[in-house]
Amino acid sequence: MLKIKNLVDDREFGGDSMDLAKEILRLKEDRNAIILAHNYQLPEIQDIADFVGDSLELARKAVDVEADVIVFAGVDFMAETAKILNPDKIVLLPTKRATCAMANMLKVRHILEAKAKYPDAPVVLYVNSTAEAKAYADVTVTSANAAKIVAKLDSDVVIFGPDKNLAHYVAKVTGKKVIPIPPNGHCYVHRKFTLEDVERTRKLYPQARLMVHPECDPAVQDRADIIVSTGGMVRRACEHNKWVVFTEREMVYRLSKLYPGKKFYPARDDAVCMGMKAITLRHIYESLRDMKYKVEVPEEIAKKARKAIERMLEMS
Repeated sequence: MLKIKNLVDDREFGGDSMDLAKEILRLKEDRNAIILAHNYQLPEIQDIADFVGDSLELARKAVDVEADVIVFAGVDFMAETAKILNPDKIVLLPTKRATCAMANMLKVRHILEAKAKYPDAPVVLYVNSTAEAKAYADVTVTSANAAKIVAKLDSDVVIFGPDKNLAHYVAKVTGKKVIPIPPNGHCYVHRKFTLEDVERTRKLYPQARLMVHPECDPAVQDRADIIVSTGGMVRRACEHNKWVVFTEREMVYRLSKLYPGKKFYPARDDAVCMGMKAITLRHIYESLRDMKYKVEVPEEIAKKARKAIERMLEMS
């Protein structure tokens, strides 16, 4: 480890992202590592990643990883999920600042209180939740498969956390009673989008269609042309030549790279997830260089959470 660490002095980079990228590639080979990145990551991190995707795609990819080390360019709950699915591998989160405010809103007490009121209702948790919360789930879901999985459950009432807007969407699609926990769980990025944004972008880009993430407010969802996860945005962007994208702004980079002949416009330039943007190329480099920060999940929690995650992968 010291040999690798001393090969390059930090001062040699001088902020040059190309030098950092080259060094990351070398360290990846030395460590037998793979970099998984979420669609909301900075462009230069998406470019250096071995795989870019949404929460469901990354969870699936984590199962198939053959590398010894997984560097997770996403927020902490995603890295925890990768560790739960790969207990024998080293999972690294490049910076401890990469956390999800919405995931942290859901506490175990919220789950226990809801179960006391609805003892027969299954607990369905968005993967945007902590490992500790997932240990109390019957099944986890992503925005891509939430409605599909809830529809398959043998219950007309489900407890769902932590995003109330995704809960609304699932209830609307499935016709089931969905109990949101906590009552006001939300993503602060998607909460930014308003009906004024819908009207403004319709006027600015009259030939564009609106693709809206289900974490957006119901009023915004109701005015969308399609309501889809980020993975769904990737799959359905081929259906039209111009799109306004109602999710974190870096999704526009991802879509533009995949479909260079099409036009994508961010609904808001300030739709920025600070947890995702906490990771830089230098963090990736230092993570591989120093093997930090190792993600650990207590086995008792991991064992219970793994069942809920694996059930999701089976059902989707």
